[in-house]
Amino acid sequence: MTAAARFRSVVLDCPDPRALARFYAGVVGGTPEDDDPEWVVLQVPGGPRLAFQRAPGYAPPEWPRADRNSQQFHLDFDAGTTWEEVEEAERKVLALGAKPLHAEDKEDFRVYADPAGHPFCLCRIGPV
Repeated sequence: MTAAARFRSVVLDCPDPRALARFYAGVVGGTPEDDDPEWVVLQVPGGPRLAFQRAPGYAPPEWPRADRNSQQFHLDFDAGTTWEEVEEAERKVLALGAKPLHAEDKEDFRVYADPAGHPFCLCRIGPV
C-alpha cells in the first residue's frame, strides 16, 4: 500500500512546553528547540520528533481510568534487557520528575507519569 503521508511528530498537550520538553530530553536525549514558548520540538536521536504545545486549561489524564479523562495514548521506551537496566532507567526518570503509576516486577514494563501527567512505560526488552 502506498502511504498517503510520512510520520512527523507525536504532539503532547501540556501546561509548560519548555519544562516537559526538558523532561523528555532527559529521558531520550536531544535538545529542545524552544524559540516559541507555546510550541517546543524535541528531535529524538534516532527516533521521531516529540513536540509539546501549551494547552490552556490542560487536565492530565487519569491512569488507568477509561470513563473520563482517559490516557488516550502513552509512550513506550525500551529500557534494557535486564531488570537492573530498567531499575537504572527508573532512577533516572524519577530524578527528572516522573511519578510511578504501576510497577510490577512480574511484567515486562513499569508505568510512570511525566511531570504533566501523561503516562509512559519503561519496557524490558525480552529475548528476540
